[in-house]
Amino acid sequence: MDGRHSRNWIRLEKIIITEQQKQILLDHAENEKPNESCAILFGTENENIANVEKIFLTKNIEESPLNFTISPEQRLEADKIERETGLKIVAIFHSHPNSEAEPSNTDRKFMELNPEVWIIFSGISKQFRSFTLEKEILIEIN
Repeated sequence: MDGRHSRNWIRLEKIIITEQQKQILLDHAENEKPNESCAILFGTENENIANVEKIFLTKNIEESPLNFTISPEQRLEADKIERETGLKIVAIFHSHPNSEAEPSNTDRKFMELNPEVWIIFSGISKQFRSFTLEKEILIEIN
C-alpha cells in the first residue's frame, strides 16, 4: 500500500460491510491461523461513509502471527482491480489471532505510511474494529 488514495478517505466516519463480507473475512482469518490474515477492501464513498463492494483476500507473505505483509504482486493486482472496476481501496483488513482488535505499534507505523482505514479482527474477542491513525471509525455490519 502506498498511500496514494488515502487522502480521499481519511475523512471517513463510517465503513459498512455486509454480513456475507464479514463471514468471508472471518473464514479467511480462521483459515490463516495461527498467522495474521490480510485483505484489501474496495468500495465507494458517499458523505463520509464507505460501502465495501469487493474483498480481495491476500496472502500474508510473512506467515507470522504478529505481522503481515501483502506481496508486491498482489498490490499490483489491487491496482488493476481499481482500474478495471472503478472502485477505490476503502480499507486494509488484517486479523490479530491472539490479541484484541487494537492497532499494534507496528500497525501504527504502517498506518502512517498507508493512512487508509484499517479494519482489525480479534481472534480472542471475535470483534471487528476500524481505525485511521487519528481515530476509531464506526464499522457497521448489515
